[in-house]
Amino acid sequence: MNQSSRGLRDIAGEIVLVAGGGRAILLQIAHPAVGRGVANHSDFASRPLDRLKATLTYVYAVVYGSPEEVALVRQRVNRAHAPVHSAEEAAGHPYDAYDPELQLWVAATLYETAVTMYQRVFGRLDEESADRIYQDYASIGTSLQVPMEIWPADRHAFRTYWEAMLPRLGADAGTRRVANDLLRAESGPWWLRLAMPLGRLMTIGLLSPDLRSSFGLPWPNRAQRSFDRWMRFTAAVYPHLPQGARHRLRDHYLAGLRADMRAEPDQREH
Repeated sequence: MNQSSRGLRDIAGEIVLVAGGGRAILLQIAHPAVGRGVANHSDFASRPLDRLKATLTYVYAVVYGSPEEVALVRQRVNRAHAPVHSAEEAAGHPYDAYDPELQLWVAATLYETAVTMYQRVFGRLDEESADRIYQDYASIGTSLQVPMEIWPADRHAFRTYWEAMLPRLGADAGTRRVANDLLRAESGPWWLRLAMPLGRLMTIGLLSPDLRSSFGLPWPNRAQRSFDRWMRFTAAVYPHLPQGARHRLRDHYLAGLRADMRAEPDQREH
């Protein structure tokens, strides 16, 4: 596949990127302040499909939607974030879901995970495409509370930021509980529970050894071999699927958002 001059609109709709979703979430909650906010205020581990729908609808609207659609998803995300804060510096990690630095970290995990997953399946992006996708991705954060000036200026600056953040990451009892609940999905529908062993394999396989250890996630050699086989299979098959099939989830969630707007046309940020 010719990957020259590709931008975020060319890759964001690929359903295969969803396979990295669990990894992005664990990276997010490994940040002490984000993890504390999730452990104390969020029940997304008991409603994984709701979290998936909300996150993907937001991303798809920002990348592909109209200004009115972006305004609505911003409103929804801000409403969900409103109760997630603490005025106390408990355990040295105060948290506020509106904090630009925390939202920067969340957006960074989505970007880094999406590009990691994309390149594993489609191959390495050329420099022009990689730069363009990175610059496009700033909109995911800046559509919320991330000022453009704190989004790292280029990929080199992002890598410096990312490498500086990694030593700060780690799990505690609360976030290990959240991760365990998320990777079991016991409250999900039957098909999600059936797919969870593969989802767990992909999530853990995409994490660094340090984070696997911090979250208490075992990773024997046979798991690595299974992960490698699945990645080879996906890279060999997925790029050859029809684009309509690869982008079906994007189209489904955007259609749902647009149906909501038709049903309640006054849903706007003023």
